[in-house]
Parts: sequence; C-alpha cells; structure tokens
Amino acid sequence: MKKDKQAILDRCNATSKNTLMETLQIEYTDVGEDYLVGRMPVDEKVHQPDGVLHGGAMVALAESVGSMASYLFLNTEDFFVRGIEISANHVRSIKEGEVYARAGMLHQGRTTQLWQIRLTDTEGRLISVCKLTTIALPKKKD
Repeated sequence: MKKDKQAILDRCNATSKNTLMETLQIEYTDVGEDYLVGRMPVDEKVHQPDGVLHGGAMVALAESVGSMASYLFLNTEDFFVRGIEISANHVRSIKEGEVYARAGMLHQGRTTQLWQIRLTDTEGRLISVCKLTTIALPKKKD
C-alpha cells in the first residue's frame, strides 16, 4: 500500500503544474481508503492585509483537496467532476507555518457528492471547516 500510496500522491501532485495549486504551493501529502490530505505554506504570499491567512486561500486549498479527492474516489473514466458549491467557517487565524486540509466524503449520491474538508495547523488545531458539493457529469461518448 505504501508504494501505491506514493504513486497516487505523485500523480496528484503532478496535476498541479501550471495551476493555482502550484501558485499556492499546495502539496498532496496523504491518502487513504476514504480521505485525501493536502498542505499549503502560510506566509506573506497568502496573507490578507493584516498579516493572517486569507480566507480565500483557505477556500482554494479546501476546494483543491476536495476536488482531487473526487477525482480519486469517483469513476472518472465515465464521468468528469465539477465543484458546484463550497462554504467555509473560519474559526481560528494563523500567521505562519503550514495549514493542512483533510477531505472526507459525507455523502455519495448518483450525481452529487458532499465533502467535508477540515483545515488544521501543524498542532492539529482547527482553523476552518469547509463543505464542498461536487457533481459527476457523464463524459460524452465519441
């Protein structure tokens, strides 16, 4: 499993080239049977003007990890996945270090999925809780 796990993470990280994920330095770090974890450094590049992590950067991290989890855990051979709604509750600010996002599926329907993404700091303290709704749409057959 460890070799497979690393291959999955390598594949996930390779998809980030020349994207927002690369710009924000998001890296996928752990994957299991029903979850995906990513991390993002917290520094002045992702701060809001008063020097704490910008809520938009947190939401970008959450949606990136949740969407990649959808890609991993759903049938993407026959379907493509799109995010259709995200909500966030920010409960703590952070100025430096790293923030981790762990996405786990709350509901998998035939077409829509509901993900919970918990963002924590390196100490494991809750920073934000996000919910992401994705939709699986059939790919057109040639």
